[in-house]
Amino acid sequence: HVQLVESGGALVQPGGSLRLTCAHSGATAGRYCMGWFRQGPGKEREGVATIGAYGDTSYSDSVKGRFTISQDNARSMLYLQMDSLKPEDTAMYYCAAERYLLRCGSWLLFADSHFYAWGQGTQVTVS
Repeated sequence: HVQLVESGGALVQPGGSLRLTCAHSGATAGRYCMGWFRQGPGKEREGVATIGAYGDTSYSDSVKGRFTISQDNARSMLYLQMDSLKPEDTAMYYCAAERYLLRCGSWLLFADSHFYAWGQGTQVTVS
């Protein structure tokens, strides 16, 4: 049974930075692809970044160059460093775990149904 718990969301001014953290537990979490997704007000959920078991990463075009996904499997932690934040980054951010793929292709950003475990989310507001 996988548990994912996000933290680190806050109200921040445009241009500011935040670091989101996802603490995960369970047999598969951290061993396969993991990702960050977000859902803004009135919008559909969208993929932000993914990271594979070997550290391969993918980013959506909207955050590329500003956000960095990383993981520390020894501590069962997934991170999302967010820099140069914009008002359009305002959303609930979710951590998610996949259980079959070791490497994440960019297609996974558009395939949230492949992720079988989700956290409760952490709110990021840029204003």
